[in-house]
Amino acid sequence: MDEKAKFLDGHLLVAMPGMGDPRFERAVIFMCSHSNEGAMGLMINKPAPDLRFSDLLDQLEITRDEPAGEADVFFGGPVEHGRGFVLHTPDYFVDQSTMAVEDDYGMTATIEVLRDIANGNGPDQALMTLGYSGWGPGQLEQEIQANGWLTCKADQAIVFDTKPAMKWQNALAKIGIDPRLLSADGGRA
Repeated sequence: MDEKAKFLDGHLLVAMPGMGDPRFERAVIFMCSHSNEGAMGLMINKPAPDLRFSDLLDQLEITRDEPAGEADVFFGGPVEHGRGFVLHTPDYFVDQSTMAVEDDYGMTATIEVLRDIANGNGPDQALMTLGYSGWGPGQLEQEIQANGWLTCKADQAIVFDTKPAMKWQNALAKIGIDPRLLSADGGRA
């Protein structure tokens, strides 16, 4: 694997049309970890149907000081879809629980982060997912080479502030691509 394609931590994967896997159609995935051993990311633009943050707190029997917001819970990917992950701003960090992703993000997968968010002690901004997207060694690189994904540096406005239905278009715009001009067919020069 060459150095440029090696580490996509803190980047977005943006699905190309016709990528072949319907679970990832128009997906935007925040990359938490990418190395020679594989890759792990969280899909940030596909809300889980009929599941809100308040529902999740009720299911986990997490008490809160005030009513929980109606934030979406996202389908993070097809791996361990019963496990929760919270992507958040770096102002929240718990030793041995939070994975720092570059300087601008953290990812925490403990119930404590949900308790802290519910009680107003969590990060400034957060996105909750169930499951994650994972790749074995070299698998993601092959998918990128086969024109399955585009990549760009993550942007907190896209990650946290953009409506889910607009994240794919906004990520493409960040790269400088008009989605109407994309083709499902790839080529080589």
